[in-house]
Amino acid sequence: DWDFPTSVLDVVMMGRYGALVCIRRPGRREREQALRAQAKVGIVDFTDRQISQLSGGQQQRVFLARALFTNAQVIFLDEPTSGLDVRTRHDVLHLLDDLNADGLTIVLTTHDLNGIAAHLPTVVCLNRSVIGAGSPEEVLVPDVLERTYGSPMEVLEHGGMRVVVDSPIDANVTPLRRRTAGESA
Repeated sequence: DWDFPTSVLDVVMMGRYGALVCIRRPGRREREQALRAQAKVGIVDFTDRQISQLSGGQQQRVFLARALFTNAQVIFLDEPTSGLDVRTRHDVLHLLDDLNADGLTIVLTTHDLNGIAAHLPTVVCLNRSVIGAGSPEEVLVPDVLERTYGSPMEVLEHGGMRVVVDSPIDANVTPLRRRTAGESA
């Protein structure tokens, strides 16, 4: 319930204590650990704010801090960049990359193919079975993507990065382009 008056710190500590946070206030040591988890994801300044007052990206960071507070060796994330603006999505993916570099194993689901191509070391494409597994360069290829999504896709190189785009299904379809100055609609 987004209207329930719970602070960011309470939500983070729920990662370890669940509803007990409302019954038993954790001690100073636990609070310090929760604040360290918040610091790792850049939300220490939001400690006393109600979670409902935060943006979607800030809320995602709260949930990441909650996962870190559990001291888990592996965290599972379902669409952690869903609904985020481009800048916040980029920030969250960089944060996940940093956490992974620090030794945390992260397993996530996503439909954001272009985000993962730049930020994740290993990709697994699933469609009732494993279609492809390996580095983004090995897995994000037209054949694997078409078998995964059931639709033709192209992989382009732009600025040294892989970019996945839908392929036109009909050869008679011309991709949209920007009009140049002087062209009419």
